[in-house]
Parts: sequence; C-alpha cells; structure tokens
Amino acid sequence: MAEKRAKDTYAEAGVDIDAGNRLVEMIRPIVSKTFKSGVITDIGGFAGIYSLNVHNIENPVLVASTDGVGTKLKVAFMLDKHDTVGIDLVAMCVNDIMVQGAMPLFMLDYISMGKLDEQKASEIVKGIAAGCKEADCSLIGGETAEMPGFYQEGEYDLAGFVVGLASNDQLLDGSEIAVGHQLIGIGSSGLHSNGFSLVRKVFFEDLKMTVDTYVEEFSRTLGEELLEPTRIYARTIRNMIRDCRIYGISHITGGGIVDNLPRILPKQCKAIIDPSSWTPPPVFQYIQKVAKLSTKDMTRIFNNGLGLVAVVSDEEIDEVLLRLKAMGESAYHIGSVEARDEGAEAIQFKK
Repeated sequence: MAEKRAKDTYAEAGVDIDAGNRLVEMIRPIVSKTFKSGVITDIGGFAGIYSLNVHNIENPVLVASTDGVGTKLKVAFMLDKHDTVGIDLVAMCVNDIMVQGAMPLFMLDYISMGKLDEQKASEIVKGIAAGCKEADCSLIGGETAEMPGFYQEGEYDLAGFVVGLASNDQLLDGSEIAVGHQLIGIGSSGLHSNGFSLVRKVFFEDLKMTVDTYVEEFSRTLGEELLEPTRIYARTIRNMIRDCRIYGISHITGGGIVDNLPRILPKQCKAIIDPSSWTPPPVFQYIQKVAKLSTKDMTRIFNNGLGLVAVVSDEEIDEVLLRLKAMGESAYHIGSVEARDEGAEAIQFKK
C-alpha cells in the first residue's frame, strides 16, 4: 500500500492545509486595498513589515492595543452573517489607541476555527479590511488557525492587534484635566461589542426571541440591531485633536462610563454627569425596562448610547460641540469636572 502523504494524514485529523493556502489567495486582493505607503511586505510571509517614517514627528512613540469581539460573535453564528464582526474587531482596537492621541499604522488579526470555512473566513476578512479602510490603517498580516475539536461546529473566535504612532509630547493621558473642564459625550451606534452576555440572556433566554424577531422599537429585526457594527471614531478623533484643545478622551466599552472615564481622570478630579443630557438609543431603553436595571447599572454595563467622552475647556465646549455636529456626530454636553475628596467616587450622577 502506498504511503500516505503528510497533508492527507493531517486532513484526516481535521486540518486542511490546502484550504488555508486557498484562503490566502482569496483575501489577498481584499487586504491589499488597505495598504498604505509604509507597507513593505505582501500577506503570506512569516511577518508583516512596515516602514516608520517619523521625520515630521518629535519624540515618536508606538502605541499598541489588542482586543476581540466577545460573545457578540454568538449572534453572528445565529444569523450566519460574518461580514460585520471584522468591523467590530477593528473598532475595539483602533478606538483604544486613538483616544490616546495615536494614529493607527497597521493591524494584525487572528481567526481561529474548528474547521476552516474559506467562504466564512473570507467574509470576516472583508469586514476587517473595511474597518481598516475606515480607520486609515493597513492590514499587514494575521493568522488563521484550524483547531479541530476545540470549537462547536460553525463557531470561531477573533482577536485583533493594532499599532499606532504618536508624539510623546502630544499623548492624551488626561494628566492636564482640571476642575472646571467640561465633558462631551459622542453617540454610539448601539451596543457596540460589550454587554452581550447579558444581552443574549435578556433577549434569547428571558424573552425567548430569535434573531429574526421584528422589534417595532428598533424598526428592524433583533439580529440586525444586535449586529450593528461598533463605531470607528478615527476621522472624528483626528479632526478633534487637530482643530481643538482636547484634554482627554475615554473610549466607553465594557464597564461603561463608570469604569472607563475614571481611567483618564486625575485622582483629585471627579466627573459630575447628568444622565438626562442625552437619550440612549431604543435598544438600551428596551433592555433597561425588561431587565429592571437602574441608570447607574446601565452606565456601568453598557456604553448606554455614548461611544466616547471627551474633556474640553469651558471656553471651548460650544465650539467643539458645533464641530462635532458638523461632522455628523451626535454630541452632548453631559457634565463637568469637579474637585474630588480623598476616598470619594470618581463618577457622580445627577439625580
């Protein structure tokens, strides 16, 4: 009997080497459209190479972040729709570095499946590439892992890694935030990619809904609402930093305002927030009513309608709000920065 080829033996164990090679060829033209002038290598090599052109930046520093999409992927599995979760992946990584004043250079992705589905993986990469184009970020490489027996059939996981560039002198670290500064909330596109463990429990377990259930309050199906991609705030943040004096920006993700805004506040400062200053999108109101959550709970679990919170001076707040609205953003004056006593909470909500 002829000896089996190595790839045939590996295929019997659940890994298709040829499928991986075919996927690289499928996504090559998609990924190449994200390349900026700094990209030196094509995809398919051992590593991506990016040329740093920093002659016009004093004291350059690299800023990096990594994130995933979380259990929002479960909704993508239910709908068998995979072309938007890649946008979420980019947003969760890129927004995190941009709120620190860095401009994204390149991104890497990691896609892990039980059995490689070339079409599904290609759809995921299309979403990642679309997100990278939106963020002006090059997708220079990644990894597609085939892990038989590790995931339930049809499921996968995603991770992203982004590197950006900033001047050390212009990093937004919140250190100059002071009493009297004002807080601007910038609207989210919905749930983004956080709180989905509770979301799935409320809609699919408690209310027995399906992804195809039409919800009048959302004016679309539940699945369409839940899969709405996370906003990528790249253009907005670039314009804000360029045109205005911004003292800090917080990306409102898991933990909401309660956990994320204190990350940029000096210890001597607290944020006084007026929850009535903005109206959360219907999905948040729906969840709050069904799950019987307080406003404070909502602002700790979810973004509750705000994807970013920016800190500006009292003198500039009207100008910044006008600029944001001219860019098509929903922007609100949500509160102010006041003195914080030792041991006091960093966030206080007006009643």
